[in-house]
Amino acid sequence: MAILEFIGWVVCGFAGMEVISYLVHRFVFHGLLWEIHQTHHKPTHGAFELNDLFSLFFGAVSIYLMYRGMEAPVESMSFAIGLGIAIYGLLYFVIHDLFAHKRFMPFKSDSKIMRLIRYAHQRHHQSIDKEGQEPFGLFLFPYYKYKNK
Repeated sequence: MAILEFIGWVVCGFAGMEVISYLVHRFVFHGLLWEIHQTHHKPTHGAFELNDLFSLFFGAVSIYLMYRGMEAPVESMSFAIGLGIAIYGLLYFVIHDLFAHKRFMPFKSDSKIMRLIRYAHQRHHQSIDKEGQEPFGLFLFPYYKYKNK
């Protein structure tokens, strides 16, 4: 596998994770698994919440895929997709948990894109109802709606 193909599979893992996250968040977390996910929507949180189990699950999927391709990582589609999922998870943790929700080690940023993402995510949290609000994705949302925030 050429390096560009490897990078392409990493990008597919990352982008696929955002699409899967959107769909699972909207239709499963705010549906069948609401009892777990609602711990994230409540106004007060402890250091950890039951909802963190979802991150552990997606992390395990990423680790499994990378483990499968560990013997020849640059030659492995499995490793590349797992790496893309891991990169998504890292950015999700930094942007969602540390920046948007100020969990663990909160930080500030003057980045317009980071502020847009935080504002859009706060719109999602404007209600603690199961039905929820858009956007359900972290990166995929209509940026133009929030550009003046």
